[in-house]
Amino acid sequence: MDSDQLDELDRRLVHAFQLDGRVPFSRLAQVLDVSDQTVARRYHRLRSTGVVRVVGVPEVTVLRRVQWLLRVRCMPEAAGAIATALARRDDTTWVSLTSGGTEIACYTSAPRQEADSGLLLGQLPRTPRVVSVTAHRLLRRFAGGPSGWPGRASALSPEQVAALTPSPAAVPLRSEPGDEGLFAALAHDGRAALSTLAAASGRSETTVRRRLDHLRASGALYFDVEVDAVRLGASLSALLWLSVTPARLDAVAREVATYAEVALVAATTGPTNLVISVGLRDDDALYTFLATRLGSLPGVQHIETAPMIRTIKRSGSWQS
Repeated sequence: MDSDQLDELDRRLVHAFQLDGRVPFSRLAQVLDVSDQTVARRYHRLRSTGVVRVVGVPEVTVLRRVQWLLRVRCMPEAAGAIATALARRDDTTWVSLTSGGTEIACYTSAPRQEADSGLLLGQLPRTPRVVSVTAHRLLRRFAGGPSGWPGRASALSPEQVAALTPSPAAVPLRSEPGDEGLFAALAHDGRAALSTLAAASGRSETTVRRRLDHLRASGALYFDVEVDAVRLGASLSALLWLSVTPARLDAVAREVATYAEVALVAATTGPTNLVISVGLRDDDALYTFLATRLGSLPGVQHIETAPMIRTIKRSGSWQS
């Protein structure tokens, strides 16, 4: 395995786990035409070195929660401590230092009634070292979430994709006690053994298996694959905040969602109305993306760029 880039089998594994995060190694080996041992060995190597992590993610809209992306501008000497404080919170799922360490980007969610009452922002750290806080409520996702990142989901053939994609099933969500512990365990390891998930949620393994099936069928749970972007050839990650003419917002969002460089596209509230997360090769590639890909789109009025320098928390888990 190349020490710098994921090889062909690695990329196929990443694509496969994006389709079904808990697909058995035996099934995966059959579709990829390799041995069970090869699949298991390669996955454990990728995970143990921190290159790949499969995580279970709660779908906030199905769970009737509201998701926010916060921009916290602070004094540079305080950014690390404030980011760490935000990462310690149970209601944050992703925390990253951006813009040279003068800004923190933070995803958080809250029950709809709490978000509507305005309690969320009142719980942020109160310190004079925080210069400003801007809250962007995510209204609609066009890329990211259950659909994954197109740039890491192109290694399998259409036949392999069809073979590994679970059959769709839509059932109404039925809430049960113990889901919080289950979601927490899956955020740490989406492929955790049933015994681990049973202990975390206070259920039997049989009950956990049924519950996983129900959460997935209801859309309340999906699986994502976190990959070291550098190993995909994307050494530069950035958040882009766009102001788009409202009449062109949907068209621009749908167009940008097709770009391989894009990991997330979402329409938001706030002073800008579209946020994009990108992974690119270097500064020159970012310039080209801004000037020729986004700059040529009718309706794009303004772009703010915030390169990410370090991610402290991802999918609810600390990063070492």
